Amino acid sequence: MTPLSVLAHLAGFVAPALGVGWLLWAGLRIRRKGRPGVGSAMQLALLCLAGIAVLILGLVYFGRDGRMATYAALVMTQGTLAWWLRGR
Repeated sequence: MTPLSVLAHLAGFVAPALGVGWLLWAGLRIRRKGRPGVGSAMQLALLCLAGIAVLILGLVYFGRDGRMATYAALVMTQGTLAWWLRGR
């Protein structure tokens, strides 16, 4: 496998976490809410890193990528984190 191919596989692996994280972060920005002391860039980083961690855990647990249970856990984890970052 070439380095470019490895990069393409990694980008495809983390794309769902980055996409959902960015959408939730944009929702936080539209509502102009956020936990005091947590900057906008930090919110985006936390959302994306939590999503990538869930995808890695799903890969380790199930032994392969792309299981619906992993994606459900991804949405639940990032949604809960966005709710917490909003300050509720």
